[in-house]
Amino acid sequence: MDRLSQSLLDAPIIEKGEYQYFVHPISDGVPMLDPELLREIVIKIIRKAELDDVDKIVTPAAMGIHISTAVSLMTDIPIVVIRKREYGLDGEVALFQETGYSESEMYINDVNAGDRVLVLDDVLSTGGTMKAVLDALNGDISAEVADVVAVIKKAGENELSDTDHHVKTLINVTVEDGEVVITDPQGDD
Repeated sequence: MDRLSQSLLDAPIIEKGEYQYFVHPISDGVPMLDPELLREIVIKIIRKAELDDVDKIVTPAAMGIHISTAVSLMTDIPIVVIRKREYGLDGEVALFQETGYSESEMYINDVNAGDRVLVLDDVLSTGGTMKAVLDALNGDISAEVADVVAVIKKAGENELSDTDHHVKTLINVTVEDGEVVITDPQGDD
């Protein structure tokens, strides 16, 4: 069994209201992130993602940053972090994200019309964050989304069915009776 699968099977589950949430080093920073796990994930992303002529990796703060940094170091593609703090700099674009357990505004700088981007995130759950990011990139910014990758997909309904983008994943899981169950160890292509 690979490290990503084992780490998910070992992940503790917490309740956030009605939402069962797995706590994982990729999505939460705890337990500590083993470099061998991060290296395995980065290699899988590089093999799965469409990286030809990609200008920038776009990732939401905070838990996409470490994954995107590692991919950037291996591919020499710069990173744009979508963050929760507004700075009012030229070209800043605001977006509203709503997930299964929170909602907030986020802000993007340094992505321009025509930029070819890889959107990279840690977990695809409700799809709220990913939908907001894709809507902003496609709409207000007019960037070209070359590919979309999430490390982990949590099974269930998500908000991406009405977008033109398919999210590639490395592994798909569900949470049943307080445990992570791997539904597809290869993820979605």
